[in-house]
Amino acid sequence: MARKTPDDELVFLPLGGSNEIGMNFNLYGYGPPHDRQWIVVDLGVTFGDQTTPGVEVILPDPQFIEQHAHRILGIVLTHAHEDHSGAVAHLWPRLKAPVYATPFTAFILREKLREADLLDQVSITEVPLGGTIELGPFSLDLITLTHSIPEPNGLAIRTPLGVILHTGDWKIDPDPLLGGPTDSDFIRKLGDEGVLAMVCDSTNVFVDGHAGSELEVRDKLIPLIGTLKGGVAVACFASNVARMDSVIRAAEANGRRVCLVGRSMHRMAAAAKSVGLMQDIKPFIDDNEAKRLPPKGVLYLCTGSQGEPRAALSRIAEGTHPHVKLGAGDVCVFSSRVIPGNEIPIRNLQNKLTERGVRLYTERDHPGIHVSGHPCRDELAEMYAWARPTIAVPTHGERRHLMEHAAFAADLQVPQQVTPRNGDMVRLAPGRAEIIDEVPAGRLYVDAGVVVPENGDALRERRHAAFNGVVAVSVVLDERGRIASGPQVRALGLPTEDEEHLDEVLNDLADEAEAALKRLKGDDLELDDNVEKAISRAVKKASQRIWGRRPVVETTVLRI
Repeated sequence: MARKTPDDELVFLPLGGSNEIGMNFNLYGYGPPHDRQWIVVDLGVTFGDQTTPGVEVILPDPQFIEQHAHRILGIVLTHAHEDHSGAVAHLWPRLKAPVYATPFTAFILREKLREADLLDQVSITEVPLGGTIELGPFSLDLITLTHSIPEPNGLAIRTPLGVILHTGDWKIDPDPLLGGPTDSDFIRKLGDEGVLAMVCDSTNVFVDGHAGSELEVRDKLIPLIGTLKGGVAVACFASNVARMDSVIRAAEANGRRVCLVGRSMHRMAAAAKSVGLMQDIKPFIDDNEAKRLPPKGVLYLCTGSQGEPRAALSRIAEGTHPHVKLGAGDVCVFSSRVIPGNEIPIRNLQNKLTERGVRLYTERDHPGIHVSGHPCRDELAEMYAWARPTIAVPTHGERRHLMEHAAFAADLQVPQQVTPRNGDMVRLAPGRAEIIDEVPAGRLYVDAGVVVPENGDALRERRHAAFNGVVAVSVVLDERGRIASGPQVRALGLPTEDEEHLDEVLNDLADEAEAALKRLKGDDLELDDNVEKAISRAVKKASQRIWGRRPVVETTVLRI
């Protein structure tokens, strides 16, 4: 390990995942301020909502570290969830650093990189479970944890200025079904060695007790599936391979064959089998085989538990899925939780299924068919008792989660707590932990496959149009600037009582556009740009009077 110098500092810099749940992007820096070396821990995405029309995937903005890309020693992925690894294919061309991951995560990553035509460019090093990564002044030991996906890892990050325990996502599950239990012995030994700081998951800090075990879910699902008579669909997170495994075994125990529905299900099943999981189950059946079997002989394992519009379950609910149909007498089991922010699409999805006569089973009415993958308060207390850090750095949570986590850590006698926002640079050593700098930390949107700034013109105009409507004006002028035809006006997304009222309103707007045109003189009349601006201002002002809104106004001027 490198020797420390008097100017060396150890810093933590979240650029995503602090003050929000998702889009995890964490940096650790070591060295003097003018010459720090960096490692990246996780590079994830979050997803769009009704405030980002047309945008499904949102990325952290790497602007700060992109400027120091030549000092990035490596990108280390703790696990394969989208909010921890989904941005690599989008942002790697800006960082161009080697990537380190365990086999399951590496399999998923390679599939993403292949789709992005980057597979041959990215250096991926597979690290065995419990392995070590040496990156300049950083020595990282992978710690086996339990979570809702195979091969979740914490990181023991050793530096000349101290040891950091970066937990990633975790819970304490004594019966994880797939993979080993949390390596508590390693964490206790780390605590004996001395942990400077623990950077820790805050998702369930408001929830008392323990998250629960995957074995408990399996024990609930097997008898539940046995009581169901018609066609059955089970919706769960495709990445929760242990849950997939439990559903498959519940189906097999009750004489049903499993049909995977949704690309993510197929991808995760392939990844699981590549690392030796799910080896002793019956082969899946395809859509055509499922059609030939009686409904009581099939279980459909589906993506789309969060109401995603293009996922398999949404298409089933809409009746547009080409192969899978559910109706009266059939059942859909939601073995998943409602992610905050997805309440409306999930409710809409469930209403559409109900309208088709499908009976729903959810965690609310059948407790135990889902457990969280994140630690509740008793598990957090255990982790702090094992690690005994000097500094608590809550992450992976909204502001209220981080502040509650910090207060909880103080109650547990952790000497120091710091709660950075994205972009806050925290000096962990030497000296007392404190925020010493603020760097740019924003978002990028993947819009129709193009990565664009958060405040780009296209999305801003789309939002404006979505809330205020659009008015299109066209006018034809002769060589002297006189009106040869029009103005013609069309309106989209603006309210009217009926066709007759709409015609009256559009005529009023045409009159305003014509009046604005006639007020122009000389050079103003000769320049199309000036003509368009004058008409647009007049139509917006008239629209404000008529509707109380200022729509997007698109003016087209033609000359003959």
